[in-house]
Amino acid sequence: MSKRHSIFPLMLLTLALGTSRAQESSSPQSPTETPDTAQQPETPAPAFGQDNPPAPVSENPPISGIDQPGLEPHAAPLSYLQPGVHVSESADSNVSDTLGGSGAHAVTRALGSLTLQRLWSNYKLALDFVGGAGYYSARGIGFKQVEELGVDQRITWKRGQLGIRDSFSYLPEGNFGGAYGSMGGLGEVLGGSASAGQNVFLGGNQFGSLGQVSRIMNLTLVDVVENLTPKSSVTLTGGYGFVHFPGKAVDLSTGNQVSTHFLGSTEVSAQAGYDRILGPHDQAALMYGYQGFNFSVAGLSLHSHVVQLMWGHRISGRMDLLIAAGPQITSINVGTGPDTRVSVAGRASLRYKVAKAALSLSFDRYITSGSGFFPGAQSNIGRLSVTRPLGRVWDGFADLGYAHNSRVQALTPEQQVLCSLSSNQCPGVIANRYSYGFAGLGVHRMIGRNFHAFASYQFNYLTFDNSLCGVGFPACNRISQRHVGTIGIDWTPRPMRLD
Repeated sequence: MSKRHSIFPLMLLTLALGTSRAQESSSPQSPTETPDTAQQPETPAPAFGQDNPPAPVSENPPISGIDQPGLEPHAAPLSYLQPGVHVSESADSNVSDTLGGSGAHAVTRALGSLTLQRLWSNYKLALDFVGGAGYYSARGIGFKQVEELGVDQRITWKRGQLGIRDSFSYLPEGNFGGAYGSMGGLGEVLGGSASAGQNVFLGGNQFGSLGQVSRIMNLTLVDVVENLTPKSSVTLTGGYGFVHFPGKAVDLSTGNQVSTHFLGSTEVSAQAGYDRILGPHDQAALMYGYQGFNFSVAGLSLHSHVVQLMWGHRISGRMDLLIAAGPQITSINVGTGPDTRVSVAGRASLRYKVAKAALSLSFDRYITSGSGFFPGAQSNIGRLSVTRPLGRVWDGFADLGYAHNSRVQALTPEQQVLCSLSSNQCPGVIANRYSYGFAGLGVHRMIGRNFHAFASYQFNYLTFDNSLCGVGFPACNRISQRHVGTIGIDWTPRPMRLD
């Protein structure tokens, strides 16, 4: 073979090998090739926002806001609809809830409920409704309407969210420590989301109840959270609430309705805060808050300004500890001009969850509306609740609460005369302080998948520093005691998925 013919096959072989290598270099990475051996282009980190949210913001919301972290943070979010029916029977030792009153009567309640949660990519809607009636066997009381509605709308964007929340109720009693089965209260309708964490300061609670007097309560909140950086955020909240007493008390001796001196009120509130994450479990914040109260008796109003330093320690899914304290400046509108006072306001709360129990402990010290008794009160409120499984189908609960309230503005001699004459111009009741406490415990038992039965006992205690007379109560007295035992059954079928 000539030299020319021997070189030609070698040239073809070289060309084929070069083509094969070029195809391998341009083909995708082999499945057996690891990221360590393959060259990958460096991709810049995405900008701070919804595509790269910081973990502390989602499971550790700002402590100056009104949201609390869930103790079940990894629960799958679902869109669902769930109805329910709740029937209970109570034996009440002081069914009219009057000072010095006594006499056991039965109370039957039949309630229906509907819970809705709907999720979209940037929106979340939660709605909870409970409504029905209670029948009181005592003469003159009869049927009482019971309604509660809570709405919570969230709108989220890259660095924050907007929340619009509303809690409405029409109840025959107050909503702080009502006997189990007689309804919960504002802020509890949505698991506490309507005003959790700031419910005392922003309004929506009546820390004391006297008489079966219907009351309409509503609290509307609008709040904004904006994350400035992965470790800092600002919050802004505005609220408007009111309490109205359209009903009258009942004199059990005659069965007639009689007028009361309970004060209706409106409250405008606002707060702003700056939060800073200090570490994996700690936050600090600076918060300013404002309260403005007006009452149903003309000329009664007051304003409060609060500045607080806040610290929170949170362990996701297990513990939530919050402490806040600072000065409170209160301006009272009196006939001779504004009366300004300086005091201390604050709160502390602890929620702790272990495998078989959950505990919630809280203390609050703020100016409140006075719960219909006073035109504004300095309130100190403490509460403790515990739940624990007692077996495969049994679980138990206990709940204790105490509120001490002092009148912000002392009665003038003229007002004392009006109160003694049962005048409609009496600013509440003729007392300077009152305390209200309750203690309750009970058990639940599952009955199949959709039913559970419950039994509970609760003791309520209300005391004033002065005896009250002439406001629809059987006699002059300053103490009300009440024992309530309740049994009932709930029907709550499995939630209906809406996805």
